[in-house]
Amino acid sequence: MSDSPFSPEDTSDVDREIRIEKMKQELNEIAGGKMIYGSHTPIPLEMEEAFLEQVLAFEKAEIDTNFNRLVRRGLSLPPSAELDDTSVSIKLVEVISALAEMRCFLEETDHLNDRQLYEWLWSVALRDESPDTAGMPEGAWHTSPIGAASEEDMVIWLRYYADPEDRQRWHREFPNDSIPEHEPLPFDRDRFLPKADRY
Repeated sequence: MSDSPFSPEDTSDVDREIRIEKMKQELNEIAGGKMIYGSHTPIPLEMEEAFLEQVLAFEKAEIDTNFNRLVRRGLSLPPSAELDDTSVSIKLVEVISALAEMRCFLEETDHLNDRQLYEWLWSVALRDESPDTAGMPEGAWHTSPIGAASEEDMVIWLRYYADPEDRQRWHREFPNDSIPEHEPLPFDRDRFLPKADRY
């Protein structure tokens, strides 16, 4: 029989609390002493530890563009003008699959045809700097052609993606805004795209 007043579980919790405090300190240093951390309700130590591990991995990840990462993986990325319609669709599938392997996932693309989506990826989305999430099995980077939430993006969202409740809420909050008529999405791609929880 051990003379220790601590059970193995107590020791495990103490070790976990030490790791949590070290991660908080490291995150605070990364944030230049401006990190605000807290929770209104107590959470289990295991959950807090896992959350902080993900945040720390995200903060320490290499920052680069997904365009550069894809090129380093050996994927050729010609401009869409150099591709016929069939080749654009094939290349788009290659890019989306490679992005999913890097834990980067697309959303809200059904208002664009394959060429338009590839052009947006090639000229905008793949050029944005982002953390490298490839080594984070629980992490993911999500991007959307209307993710910038510009005025044009919001019109597209209201026209194609907003459900009746969303449209009513928008009207209540912005009564002076003109809400476009709902239109069916012209393409059916999103439901087949790789998803973070299934990849």
